[in-house]
Amino acid sequence: MTEVQRPPLTADERTQLTGWLDLQRSFVRMKCEGLSEEDAHRKLLPTSPLMTVAGLVAHLRWNEYAWFQLNMAGVPDTGQTPWTEDGHPDAEMFVDDVPLAQLLDEYDAECKRSNAAIAGLPLETVERAQPADKAASLRYVLCHMIEETARHVGHLDIIRELLDGATGYVRMADPT
Repeated sequence: MTEVQRPPLTADERTQLTGWLDLQRSFVRMKCEGLSEEDAHRKLLPTSPLMTVAGLVAHLRWNEYAWFQLNMAGVPDTGQTPWTEDGHPDAEMFVDDVPLAQLLDEYDAECKRSNAAIAGLPLETVERAQPADKAASLRYVLCHMIEETARHVGHLDIIRELLDGATGYVRMADPT
């Protein structure tokens, strides 16, 4: 049983937001522990064939990059933007030939880059990659990423249960 740490009960807003996001991020690797490559890439949902464990990890990595590097930090795209000839909207999920361990390492590294990119930014900072009237604050982006990551962790939980019956409950440590 994995034990994870919740953010402190009385921390400031930034510590709460980044703590809850980091908590959800930690579940991604946990949901993938012990999976074979075959299972990580297995397509279980006929109507959503890209929704595999590997595809979801790749999607989450892309969201980290897009929201924190491109949008918040305003870093020019370094060629990580996924694309397909037909402009498929979920091109980042085409990862049949990428090992799960590589995807998880890339996700972990991207999460660290995300945290570093926003470490000194006030929560009121707005996205640099959007027009001023459409730009979201860092506070909004953090809330969105908590929701996005938690939703996909739920997908990972369901897919994992369908694959091998693992339900992946964790013990939550008391916050300090």
